Amino acid sequence: MRFRIALGLLVLGVAPAWAEVPRVAASIAPVQSLVASVMGDLGTPALIVSSGASPHGYALKPSQARSLQDAALVVWVGPALETFLVAPLERLSPQAKRLALTSLPGVRLLPLRQGGDWEPHDHEHDHETGAADHEEHDHDDDHDHEAGGIDPHLWLDPTNAQVLVGAVADALADLDPEHAPTYRANAAATKTRLEGLDRALQERLAPVRGRSFLVFHDGYQYLEARYGLTGVGAITLHPETPPGAQRMRQIRERLKTQGVACIFAEPQFSPAMVHTVAEGTPAHTSTLDPLGAAHPPGPALYEQTLNDLGRALAECLTP
Repeated sequence: MRFRIALGLLVLGVAPAWAEVPRVAASIAPVQSLVASVMGDLGTPALIVSSGASPHGYALKPSQARSLQDAALVVWVGPALETFLVAPLERLSPQAKRLALTSLPGVRLLPLRQGGDWEPHDHEHDHETGAADHEEHDHDDDHDHEAGGIDPHLWLDPTNAQVLVGAVADALADLDPEHAPTYRANAAATKTRLEGLDRALQERLAPVRGRSFLVFHDGYQYLEARYGLTGVGAITLHPETPPGAQRMRQIRERLKTQGVACIFAEPQFSPAMVHTVAEGTPAHTSTLDPLGAAHPPGPALYEQTLNDLGRALAECLTP
């Protein structure tokens, strides 16, 4: 239909004018992947945090600053994770529509855990609300980059990803009504895939519930809560600050006395510390990547990342 109209206009000597697809910027690769799924063939959202880099303490590059400046829509987790984006958004994108995952109604929010050693947590009463409930979660913690007391790694729950997909489709439909049916259809197809991903992860991880593990930093609480997993602690309270000698001794003692099955490193940080902690203990080691550094940015990355996490957990925790 569009081709026939365009051809008719050209015969009449009139250049057809279609609504321009909004330029979109997304903060981290898993978020960019979900946005790309909604945009489909209409466009590709710019990625702000380079693939494989950590959003903790990230420094914005000139090309990424230009992407923010050009964007009509910016999608991010929120200031609790991408603190480095707060000032640039105000300076470079004052007119852009902003979509923060931490502020979306229906998103499940979990509070930051105190310290680096945790007891199993009952998540039944955690909030499924937006920013209005943040006051209830305030903690005086070493996670000073995650102000507000909310654990910001919430994309690791596929039900939160479904909420984001719907919100992105709504935002794009408002900015670009001509393509609204396409955005909504893409969002519906993406949600269906995410539901299948969630079921597959439930099945894969059910056999290793109750098997305790230690992570490099506390970035997997949403995955634990969704699938009933037993994370018992983190090596470091802040991913860019190595633990002291006393903390390392505490961790090694816990590994020996509490039957921790596995310790997980992250590709964004050196694995040397994880191997040092595990040496001489019965714990196995593996790697969890919450950002999908092994995969090229794009619509497939989110599902690939969650599947990689599920596989790594299942393989390392299986006796």
